Amino acid sequence: MVNESMAFSIQDFVFLGLKEMENLKYFYSVVALVIYLSTISLCTLIVYVVRTEQSLHEPMYIFICNLVGNVMFGSSASLPKLAIDLLSGCTTISLSGCLIQAFCLQSFASVEIFTFTIMAYDRYLAVGFPLRYHSLMTNKKAILFLTIIWLVIVISRLVGVILVVRLTLCGNSINNVFCETMSLIRLACSTTAVNDTYGTIWTLLMVIGSLIIVIYCYLRTFLVCLKISMEASQKAIHTLVTHIVTYTTFMAASLFVSFRYRLNIGSLSTVTHVIISTSGLLVSVTFNPFIYGIRMEALRKKMIQTLKESIYEPILGNSK
Repeated sequence: MVNESMAFSIQDFVFLGLKEMENLKYFYSVVALVIYLSTISLCTLIVYVVRTEQSLHEPMYIFICNLVGNVMFGSSASLPKLAIDLLSGCTTISLSGCLIQAFCLQSFASVEIFTFTIMAYDRYLAVGFPLRYHSLMTNKKAILFLTIIWLVIVISRLVGVILVVRLTLCGNSINNVFCETMSLIRLACSTTAVNDTYGTIWTLLMVIGSLIIVIYCYLRTFLVCLKISMEASQKAIHTLVTHIVTYTTFMAASLFVSFRYRLNIGSLSTVTHVIISTSGLLVSVTFNPFIYGIRMEALRKKMIQTLKESIYEPILGNSK
């Protein structure tokens, strides 16, 4: 009965991680804002260039747009609030706010994984079936695949949030600087068997399914590259390396964040939780736009051209 009365009195949750960052809060807030603004600026530029350049209206660049658009979504759900909380000294969040943030961040992670998966399949089709590629993977099909991905993930993450809402919570301290459903589940004093089962099954299906498809597609693509001309092979491998680097980096960061819940929670300090979770998030939201903006030659050239036209030409025009 004591636990239940405590549960009904919980309205706000305390981020213990924010208290650990109190001594250098101004530094951390500036870092969060710089990362957020630079990431949003670069992502916006990528989306604008792909949207306006007719030569980039291809499935691969549509998938890249979805990736960076998802990065904007994920970073907006975490970094602005983190910076504001640090500057204002606020260390709490409401239950509804916590659930919304958890939904957004976990949707972001799931969309990344599924988008990387469909991109691996797309590159396999492009290299393995070059003559049939434009019929096998059209822009409409790419948009359809992404629409299905978003619908499936939104529904699955909503189910996860609903399962958390039904729990009786007997604590309000979160060992982090942002919310996750697992953080709330750890505060439950009622049974969490349904939540644990649903979360485990969903995670295993998503991660294992993605790994199987990605590994298969990349292996088959590399085998094809061994049989084609040197020039075509180098171009294909360059694109594949970009995908592999971003995919493995994101998966490693995501699994690293999730792995801490498999450990003895009592043995991990709040500082450790903050370092693991924030580093995983920052790697995810900063790595993709920078790596694609730098390594994709066609996209990089169009971005540089757009910047020159928008910055230097007006200046030169005014000087005349």
